[in-house]
Amino acid sequence: MTATVDLTPYSGVDPDASWAEEIRALAKERDAVLLAHNYQLPEIQDIADHTGDSLALSRIAAESDASTIVFCGVHFMAETAKILGPEKTVLIPDVRAGCSLADSITGADLRAWKAEHPGAVVVSYVNTTAEVKAETDICCTSSNAVDVVRSIPADQDVLFAPDQFLGAHVKRETGRENLYIWAGECHVHAGINGPELAERAAANPDADLFIHPECGCATSALYLAGEGTVPADKVKILSTGDMVTQARSTKARSVLVATEIGMLHQLRRAAPEIEFKAVNDRASCRYMKMITPAALLRSLREGRDEVHVDPEIAARARGAVRRMIEIGKPGGGE
Repeated sequence: MTATVDLTPYSGVDPDASWAEEIRALAKERDAVLLAHNYQLPEIQDIADHTGDSLALSRIAAESDASTIVFCGVHFMAETAKILGPEKTVLIPDVRAGCSLADSITGADLRAWKAEHPGAVVVSYVNTTAEVKAETDICCTSSNAVDVVRSIPADQDVLFAPDQFLGAHVKRETGRENLYIWAGECHVHAGINGPELAERAAANPDADLFIHPECGCATSALYLAGEGTVPADKVKILSTGDMVTQARSTKARSVLVATEIGMLHQLRRAAPEIEFKAVNDRASCRYMKMITPAALLRSLREGRDEVHVDPEIAARARGAVRRMIEIGKPGGGE
């Protein structure tokens, strides 16, 4: 019988001025840079030195002069930072903060899949474990997945893992029939469905739609545009990084956002004059929200929890990540 892991977040600390002061002092003491993903709690985003998507933050981590990286995100993100900066100490404030999407494929799963398709090129979303990245030819983000797949010779089979909705988006954009897609998903994004989107769009006819390609409603959004139910120019399929860019340039007065609700904080900071509303108000990742003010304080006080990646796995994974950075749009991650 598998033991149940207690996922109760660390609590009991208010993110007040004294908390913020201690966080900043401890970060300076540890020569640490604080990184927060767009899906983090607002108070964690606000205290961070840098906020963004996982790949952009990992690149900042690798280029930073700081000897310690405190990655406020989920485990695969901290692993990616360690892969790109192996000489640095990488801390995640709560090592239990996992990811349903990253967990949907293992290194063993991918090796078995590769054996069924000898000669295929493996493209893995950056939202995967280090072990999966080590079995991968080229990683991708949601913003450059199409460019990565287009860079592969047309007659070569491609195995795309692990997100089935992002894979479907890539297949639709490239028209590629020899693209095989792993049936994985992020449980939060998968729960943002088409009927819900159609209902919200009908109730907000003037709103732009910002849709993350991991969402279960991405195909529905394009269908609504194709049917003329929603003007095609209002439907934007965007990575989290691209959502912030688009928020600063859109002429819309209101925007419906289909992704994890933590993203709303960054969008409202980027364009406070626009009304941003979630397509699904319940789309909250419990793993992202495990990085609480108490967890961050514990991490900096005690040096918890350090992330390690086997050097051989890290070396192989690093090649796949670097090849991704060389192709298409490198900066906007998931």
